[in-house]
Amino acid sequence: MTEKMVILAAGISSRMKKPATDENLDQNLVKQANEASKGLIRLGKAQLPFLDYLLNNMKQAGFREFILVIGENSGGFRAYYGTADQHNDYHGLDISYAVQSVPPGRTKPWGTADALFQALDQYPEWAHSTFCMCNSDNYYSKQALKLLREFPGSGAWINYDRDGFNFSKERVSSLSVTIVDDEGYLIDFMEKPKPADIEKARNADGTVRVSFNLFKFSYDLFYPYLRDCPVNPVRLEKELPTAVLNMVRDHPHAMKAIPLKAHVPDMTSKSDLPLVQNYLDEQFPEFTWGA
Repeated sequence: MTEKMVILAAGISSRMKKPATDENLDQNLVKQANEASKGLIRLGKAQLPFLDYLLNNMKQAGFREFILVIGENSGGFRAYYGTADQHNDYHGLDISYAVQSVPPGRTKPWGTADALFQALDQYPEWAHSTFCMCNSDNYYSKQALKLLREFPGSGAWINYDRDGFNFSKERVSSLSVTIVDDEGYLIDFMEKPKPADIEKARNADGTVRVSFNLFKFSYDLFYPYLRDCPVNPVRLEKELPTAVLNMVRDHPHAMKAIPLKAHVPDMTSKSDLPLVQNYLDEQFPEFTWGA
């Protein structure tokens, strides 16, 4: 088991910053979406930053030590979660920051693989341990987090049944599908699969499964693959799935699927905000920090 978690929160949220297509959206939410990092948008009846709800689930799942990967100008996180570079105490959680810089000649960071690399590179004291990793704009359940934290191996991910999502069919069909072997070890990620490919991707139980970036890794095993991750020639970013696949091709049993059927509220664009708002209202009629 591990109590360590890396949360990626350094993205520039380009899709969230696009103009709203729904004129009826709460203008306060629109303003926050335009100005704040997604994890800091205040939602729910308690009007807390979205990240608070996620951290609360993580605390109840047993996580205690966090690296929050932020951008160079992400002062909002420091203002809210603690101004020290390391070991801020927030409701009993130990929160430290890793900064993902924008390289010279670029307008945005190198991507998700680089974000995680920066966390591990800036915290070498985490070497020789396992840790978990997730996005800051997805609401992962306590069940999913606990399953991952308590998984006895050093590498795994929550392999979600895509029939468990409360998303539109169009959105579900755009999700990357995971391909596993007969023992449940990762083989490949299939981006934007065609219907014929979906049939090939079905698991033995008939399900089609996807990753929502909720992973458990071995620091020592994964570090060199993050460091050496190539740049995607189309998107010009160093992407986490590329690093993961390079690792499993060298180490076929490095990543084990943990099957789960559950919804994962997601904040990609402004149109997601009222859906997440309603979900949190239902989940937390009154918000209290768990043990």
